[in-house]
Amino acid sequence: MAQFLLASGSPRRRELFELFGWPFDVASADVDELPRDGETPAQMVARLSQAKAAQVSSVMSDGIVIAADTTVSLDGVPLGKPRDNADADRMLRALRGRTHQVYTAITLIDALRHAGQTFCDLATTAVPMRDYRDDEIAAYIASGDPLDKAGAYAIQHDGFHPVAELRGCFANVMGLPLCHLARTLRAMKLEPAADVPTVCQAHLQYQCPVFANILHPASNVR
Repeated sequence: MAQFLLASGSPRRRELFELFGWPFDVASADVDELPRDGETPAQMVARLSQAKAAQVSSVMSDGIVIAADTTVSLDGVPLGKPRDNADADRMLRALRGRTHQVYTAITLIDALRHAGQTFCDLATTAVPMRDYRDDEIAAYIASGDPLDKAGAYAIQHDGFHPVAELRGCFANVMGLPLCHLARTLRAMKLEPAADVPTVCQAHLQYQCPVFANILHPASNVR
């Protein structure tokens, strides 16, 4: 059994990775998450997930490090975590009634089987937001939930329900696209014990329309 180290302090990523049924440890990475000039959102999350994986793998010599980075992109502009309540309000108003993209890059480094080789994948989901009211924004911000979320929202929040009908990967919007992770692990000759699409859909109570396409071999796994 491989030893896994999830390079993330996110409780949502821990919750999702637990669905694989493997024991794992957690270690947060400390990297500068500011975008660089001329960098696309996809390029930014790829760079940051690789930086997180490299930082954590430097202290783990005999297992697999899994890192991820997620951003919300509106009109090609990344929206990270809000600085404060006013910034959360700005983001939520900008997203209201529109469709944006969520990008998550995952990076895996296997120190034992692949001599530190890096495996990467990228998930993209179009997210249509409903036309929520101003008082809903205020109540959600008052809950404190938006401040540690990219784009200032959580798709799974029971009270706010910010997203209209979704037709993409729900787990990606939460921060860890499980089918992308499963196909990357398969590229590393590791087969998850769990039926990932089944356990993911059951856990999220979401009928996913895209898992079959994701799990087919893809050129962006390397």
